Amino acid sequence: MKQSESKIRVGGVVLCLAVSALALAACSKKDDTVDTSADSAPAAATTSAAAADSATPPAAKVAADNVETISGAKFASFTGDADKGKADFVTCTTCHAIEAGVNKIGPSLHGVVGRPAGSIAGYAYSTANKTSGITWSQEKLFQYLENPQRVVPGTKMSFPGWSDPQKRADVIAYLKANS
Repeated sequence: MKQSESKIRVGGVVLCLAVSALALAACSKKDDTVDTSADSAPAAATTSAAAADSATPPAAKVAADNVETISGAKFASFTGDADKGKADFVTCTTCHAIEAGVNKIGPSLHGVVGRPAGSIAGYAYSTANKTSGITWSQEKLFQYLENPQRVVPGTKMSFPGWSDPQKRADVIAYLKANS
């Protein structure tokens, strides 16, 4: 294959990934509570940059038993409110359901607290998720929802995360109450 054909092919892949990420974002229900700060860069830009520089090694994943957050916040410092979590969970409903056995773009989150990652039969998880060794404790979910790609590099989940620790605690309370 000629070098110019290779560049065109890589460019096409990058464009496809960017368009896919934008389409997914456009289909998500708009939620005024979604964090739009600088630490939640658009998934399309991140995906495009990663695809363009395939020579860069992927980020090292966080150990399965490590629950340290970027901000230093600890799950134990927060009391989650399931009602507020239900309102914030609206952001998740484009890809996830809370009902048992209902997989969408993402797997059902029914019973997620205490469940090993990548364990719902019939759902096509990413290799990164299946081999992560994670059990979804409340503390691990708290860390993951801050920045999913940091915790499981290569996950299919394109959600950039919530920097607000209270929002993460509220969503976890909702997940736990409805499982």
